[in-house]
Amino acid sequence: MQPPPPEEARRDGPEDSQWSRPECQAWTGTLLLGTCLLYCARVSAPVCAVSMSQDFGWNKKEAGVVLSSFFWGYCLTQVVGGHLGDRIGGEKVILLSASAWGCITAATPLLARLGSAHLLFMTCARILTGLLQGVYFPALTSLLSQKVRESERAFTYSAVGAGSQVGTLVTGAVGSLLLDWCGWPSVFYLSGGLTLLWVCYVYRYLLSEKDLLLALGVLARGLRVSRRTKVPWRQLFRKPSVWAAVSSQLSSACSFFILLSWLPTFFKETFPSSKVVGLGLSSVFALCLGHTSSFCKSVVFASASIGLQTFNHSGVSVNIQDLAPSCAGFLFGVANTAGALAGVVGVCLGGYLIETTGSWTSTFNMVAAVNGLGLCTFLLFGEAQRVDLSPTHEAL
Repeated sequence: MQPPPPEEARRDGPEDSQWSRPECQAWTGTLLLGTCLLYCARVSAPVCAVSMSQDFGWNKKEAGVVLSSFFWGYCLTQVVGGHLGDRIGGEKVILLSASAWGCITAATPLLARLGSAHLLFMTCARILTGLLQGVYFPALTSLLSQKVRESERAFTYSAVGAGSQVGTLVTGAVGSLLLDWCGWPSVFYLSGGLTLLWVCYVYRYLLSEKDLLLALGVLARGLRVSRRTKVPWRQLFRKPSVWAAVSSQLSSACSFFILLSWLPTFFKETFPSSKVVGLGLSSVFALCLGHTSSFCKSVVFASASIGLQTFNHSGVSVNIQDLAPSCAGFLFGVANTAGALAGVVGVCLGGYLIETTGSWTSTFNMVAAVNGLGLCTFLLFGEAQRVDLSPTHEAL
């Protein structure tokens, strides 16, 4: 049998491949910024949805198609991203995907105006963005499970994951100002351009050209999955704790995706004279959002939800790494695929409910119900005991 490429051999090593404390600090800050920029690019369309709808004559159902199209692509690359992260290194997967989604995001306004079929071109651009961003969190999970000490993993993942809330809030606040000053294309130009600058920084200071070329060589040859690299499907999915983690991640992702897509429109239509946009997850505050007419209370509820979302990063997301560290990227990919598929349905259903009922309450009630279901499942069946039955990464 042909020996594994040097990159794979290095990554299959045990404790000596983990980051030192200075390396961990540098990567934590960099990945925090990367996650922030990921969400800056992701929420550009929701923030601009009202302005684009006015320019192109979309109704709520058509806007829902555009907003949900991101998740059509997003759900297709989750497992692939996790597997690639497990095999060639999550940092390389993240860098390559970020360079591509940065270009697509910056070019989205141009793609949307290629012809008269604005809805079709915008939908295709968002599907491509979803495909490219879908690998990020599975690759991140794989990277942190292999490079960060177990005692520091929850803090590191929480710190990096906080970028999702920061990016969402920054894009909402800055994006609303850019909409007034420069028009909606400027939001895409800014988020895409900043992502490409981040890619240049990572490539220059944190990754060696040799490592990246080795990873590209592995991809070019194709990843052969031998017996020892196969994921133990039956072992994993016979365990209630695995299903609890998957179900909780599904609920978390689905409800967050719904709010991520529709809350900017909610604030824009309900409070048109205000320039702050807030997003979040908690079912309690989602219910409150549906029953208040006060802008200040709405911002408080949404902001509190954002703070509570970070608990998911140190809970459910890290729990997946505890259950199966040898294939954490793959397992997270499966869970997030389920969440993205549910997000497609949820975002479209949210647009339908808003269009047919003329009220936002039903959408926020749906988010609360999804959250409550995931919470109950995790509390009943969630555990932290390892289930992949593999003492080291080599065993798979």
